Amino acid sequence: MDYPNLKPLDELDRRIVRTLQADGRISNVELARRVSLSPPAVHARIRRLEEQGYITGYRGMVQREYLGYDMLCFVHVGTALNSPEQIGEVRSALAEIPEVLECHHVTGDFDYVIKVVVRNRQDLDHFVVNKLAAIAGIDRINTSIVLTEVKNTTQIPVVSNTD
Repeated sequence: MDYPNLKPLDELDRRIVRTLQADGRISNVELARRVSLSPPAVHARIRRLEEQGYITGYRGMVQREYLGYDMLCFVHVGTALNSPEQIGEVRSALAEIPEVLECHHVTGDFDYVIKVVVRNRQDLDHFVVNKLAAIAGIDRINTSIVLTEVKNTTQIPVVSNTD
């Protein structure tokens, strides 16, 4: 995609973004030290990156198991929809479910792939039967339970345009 109003990242911007992705709680002074800029210059760059939408927020990563969510699942959802309004209603309904961490409209045999956390098999059954199947327009549900989470990151590779 082309974003005509977006200023391309220079190497300092990329270093700042990489560092913030690795540690969003880093102090401005420490970040400035790591990228060899003054704290006011780093602050100005971060502000610009936020205003342009490169940086969309700062979040704490939480260990889901510590909160009792032992099951991570990917659910493929198929729909039988005929209008943009119906599609919008399904999207809104999926987005409102607290257990849904991610929801993606995809190509292929199903229309959506959702990433879901639940505490146990009983919660998964309740989620599928009472929350997903209850949404008008959903006609197929295929659930995969994650056995081992091999990699879980929110860090997007930040490379130069020449890499």
